[in-house]
Amino acid sequence: MTDRLPIFDGHNDVLLRLFNKKNDAAHEQFLTGDGEGHIDLPRAIKGGFGGGMFAVYISSRDDIGDVEEMMKGSSYDVPLPRIISSAEALPTAVAMMAILFRIERASDGRVKVCRTAREIRDCLKRGVLATVLHIEGAEAIDEKLDALEVFYQAGLRSIGPVWSRPTIFGHGVPFRFPAGPDTGPGLTDAGKALVKGCNELGIAIDLSHLNEKGFWDVARLSTAPLIATHSNVHAICQHTRNLTDRQLAAIRESGGMVGLNFATCFLRADGQVNPNTSLDQMLRHIDYLIQHLGIEGVGFGSDFDGAVVPQEIGDVSGLGRLSDALKKRGFSDDVMRKLCHENWINVLERSWGE
Repeated sequence: MTDRLPIFDGHNDVLLRLFNKKNDAAHEQFLTGDGEGHIDLPRAIKGGFGGGMFAVYISSRDDIGDVEEMMKGSSYDVPLPRIISSAEALPTAVAMMAILFRIERASDGRVKVCRTAREIRDCLKRGVLATVLHIEGAEAIDEKLDALEVFYQAGLRSIGPVWSRPTIFGHGVPFRFPAGPDTGPGLTDAGKALVKGCNELGIAIDLSHLNEKGFWDVARLSTAPLIATHSNVHAICQHTRNLTDRQLAAIRESGGMVGLNFATCFLRADGQVNPNTSLDQMLRHIDYLIQHLGIEGVGFGSDFDGAVVPQEIGDVSGLGRLSDALKKRGFSDDVMRKLCHENWINVLERSWGE
């Protein structure tokens, strides 16, 4: 690893990118460096990326058109794909999890799937890539939660009940701008049972993508800190995916946190997908989040391999540019440690009941 503070990140979609290769050697290409997308191991080492939540996400098969093209103009409202059944989602979810475990097995100790906060801390000290298995959108989980039990034993430690399309558990926000996150009904009865099941097992619940009524259902039901792994500030960018001041206040009260999403459409005041987005836009969100959550409630949630990010960062190897910008803003070494990894480890430790 570099001599930079290691960064633990709240969200990436590299498993989806590797799965879409349809290549039995995809896990080996991650380790040797395929130079594609945003993350592979050599670039992670170069950028001081110490690990993070590695998402299992099931792509929709519906052809709804070019989403990035739809997200142009002064306003937009992208249609959501249909609900996906657990029977349809399960094989893909298992295949993506298998990629992560194959990466670990083939890494000669350079990558570890972590199940405890202690393991994450140990990995960051030793320069081992600390990965946490996360599910973004619980399509692969059945209503009886049988799969949740099995996935937990396999290593699942974080789950978002929805991506933006609906599931049997709740409703996500559409990609709509300008608009607020109050876009539909709250959690279903199955969703309320999922919250209870995650609390009992010690699985963190991710509020990113969940609509506002669902957010408040989780806030009312959950005994764990409220976490949004990759979300930004609605007062700055009025996108449905971003969090209102009232939501931020609830997260702070719970002792939770927010990971800054690098996606330009959630950073920019105009809601545009545009890589020509300055780091100042990111710093503005970080300052606001610190103001409303406290320094212990803020981290990074890049959305690498799942979003268009500022070209000044480019990919995971460019994370140092963001760290340098924060230092130039006057953030102390102690604050930087919290932002880079300590806040994430602490909130996961409390969420997991350690």
